[in-house]
Amino acid sequence: MSADVASLPARRPGIVRVFAILLRSPVGATGTLIVGVVLLLALVGPQISPHDPIKGNLRARFKEPGYSDASGAYRLGSDQLGRDIVSRIIAGSRVSVLVGVVSVLISGTIGVFYGLVSGFVGGRLDSLMMRIVDGLLAVPFIILVVAISGVVGAGLGTLILILGLTGWVTYARVIRGEVLKVREQDYVIAAYALGQRRLVVMLRHILPNVISSAIVLAAVQVGVTILAESSLSFLGLGVKPPTVTWGLMLADGRQYINSAWWMTTFPGIAITVTVLGVVFLGDWLRDFLDPNVRGRG
Repeated sequence: MSADVASLPARRPGIVRVFAILLRSPVGATGTLIVGVVLLLALVGPQISPHDPIKGNLRARFKEPGYSDASGAYRLGSDQLGRDIVSRIIAGSRVSVLVGVVSVLISGTIGVFYGLVSGFVGGRLDSLMMRIVDGLLAVPFIILVVAISGVVGAGLGTLILILGLTGWVTYARVIRGEVLKVREQDYVIAAYALGQRRLVVMLRHILPNVISSAIVLAAVQVGVTILAESSLSFLGLGVKPPTVTWGLMLADGRQYINSAWWMTTFPGIAITVTVLGVVFLGDWLRDFLDPNVRGRG
């Protein structure tokens, strides 16, 4: 059997079967539903928002959930400037999705190739690269992000870059460990025996067989990144007004928590449910992409 044939991945289930497997998993189905709703809100938010999320209405300040007037209904209440909570939660979903997805793409790309090179080359270079990773992992992620944000300043683009450039180390360690296992497989040894170049072996035979671990990790890291963005915005180190984020909504409502509980409760629920949905989806992906677990299912 040639190395090309031996290196082919196992047959993937068709899209219909994937959905059938997904629907049989309460965790996976719940996670997919939550993530799908958040993505839908992020995509069509401006078209379905009942009010302008930035423009205030001083006659509708601190209105409880269910209030309505000539300007429309405030189903989840309004804030200190009379802005609709529903509209602001919808607007905040756009920022959360943007920050989560783009920063994870940046960190995932860097981390995957860093870990791929480290594990594939081995030797002293591997040891040096892993010592760098160990040093960065010794510093708690959120502390590192807060420190950098305090130095370079706030802003949406800056925040995405910071989260992307500080989150790659986890991918690097995981992918490096996977590469160390895969590079000893028979199909990789056969590829060398057939005279294929090291770069070809790394990109064609090893990378496709470790990428599933990166996909699972990326799903979980999206939730971590959304939490980090909300935390930084809450502390005043993230996105600045008038951009709407769930973290800023929490910051706005904390001083009114006793008299206007809805200002913090509903954004907090949005963060919690979204992160749980991402974690549920990541948990299902981990099992689905593991042939041993899927085989038992």
